[in-house]
Amino acid sequence: MSEARTGVWLSIVLVAAATWAPDRAEAIEIKVLSAGAVRSVVSDLAEAFRRETGHTVTLTFGTVGALRQKLAAGEPADVLILTDVAIDDLARQGAVATGTRTDIARTAMGVAVREGAPVPDISTPEAFRQTLLSAKSLTYVDPAQGATSGVHFAGVLQRLGIAEAVKGKTRLVAGGYPAELVAKGEAELVAHQISEIIPVKGVTLVGPLPKDLQKITTYSAGLAARSAVADAARAFVAFLSRPSFKTRFAEAGLDYRE
Repeated sequence: MSEARTGVWLSIVLVAAATWAPDRAEAIEIKVLSAGAVRSVVSDLAEAFRRETGHTVTLTFGTVGALRQKLAAGEPADVLILTDVAIDDLARQGAVATGTRTDIARTAMGVAVREGAPVPDISTPEAFRQTLLSAKSLTYVDPAQGATSGVHFAGVLQRLGIAEAVKGKTRLVAGGYPAELVAKGEAELVAHQISEIIPVKGVTLVGPLPKDLQKITTYSAGLAARSAVADAARAFVAFLSRPSFKTRFAEAGLDYRE
């Protein structure tokens, strides 16, 4: 091979290496602490983001209360996906970068029974009260875990005046999908956020809580103030909020409209 041709080939190899190497070198891990209510969609979009950018998104799901404790204990995070109230509170404390809150989802509380079971009446507060009293068992997330749904539903039981009456037949869970207990026949009824009922196979969503007892929650993403990969973290937040993903959030019960 002539010296000239050798030089040409060497140039091509060097250009190819220069083009390929940065992509490998710039692959970043983005650590996300996220409320479980958005788990079904955020998990899928994290993988889509990896395919598009090469960046890996490591997701840790939990209740808002538990995740705030992790953050306070020093667990590293780049993006936080919590309730809008929690994100605003953390921004005031300096844990979330000011001006980075981005609302991505909106869900409500719902009730579900095992697939094929009779659908109870939950159309009014009184009808719902009678349904809860008549149910053989029920489950929801333990409010002691700082779960948005659990705290609210415990308040609903108090408001209906039946907290003590149903206590003995209630199974509290630490987090995750309590609707799975209903699917397995271990509980007759579940009260949880709709976005955490829809993904569970083997249950039927009866509907949202009566309007007077309802809680609609907005989930927001925010950039952790101490993120070491702020640019990539911002890109992931922007990715989650793309208009083209609105339909996916809606199908997962994360675009609730009254």
